[in-house]
Amino acid sequence: MRDPRIKVNIIGLSLNAHQFDFQIGDSFFEVYGQAFLKSGNFSASVTLDKRETMIEANFHIEGTAQLTCDRSLEVFDHPMTIDKKILFKYGQEEKELSDEIVVITREQPTLDIGQFLYELIAINVPMKRLHPKFRQDEQEESEIRLVYTTTSDESEEEAPTDPRWEKLKKLK
Repeated sequence: MRDPRIKVNIIGLSLNAHQFDFQIGDSFFEVYGQAFLKSGNFSASVTLDKRETMIEANFHIEGTAQLTCDRSLEVFDHPMTIDKKILFKYGQEEKELSDEIVVITREQPTLDIGQFLYELIAINVPMKRLHPKFRQDEQEESEIRLVYTTTSDESEEEAPTDPRWEKLKKLK
């Protein structure tokens, strides 16, 4: 059975830049997970620049994700363009140092590029998923601002005070 994951053989790559193009569809999301995103159509271009001590990966992803509106529960296409650079440095053990730096061993035969593609797409899914017909309303609501004012110290002195407070002030 063939592994449906998107992997690149890095041991066989020469010390040079290599371009890989992938088409991402619904079957991709079935393999890598459907927690954040169930479907979409994307075109991904990955450039792997292999060097002696690391591999620099430049990801360029364009396409649309099918999202469900939080307000109306309508399905809509959300356009996305993602550009990201990740460095794969050679080290003793595999670990992720940060979002941009991943340590891999020299013996590792392949990179699971699909996992990184999925994570980059999932991170760019908006928290508030609004159908485009509601976005104008959302912008107008955010432009309405309430302004709160307080009275200054001078205006408090001019206002008549309660005679009970006057007597208490005299006690000082």
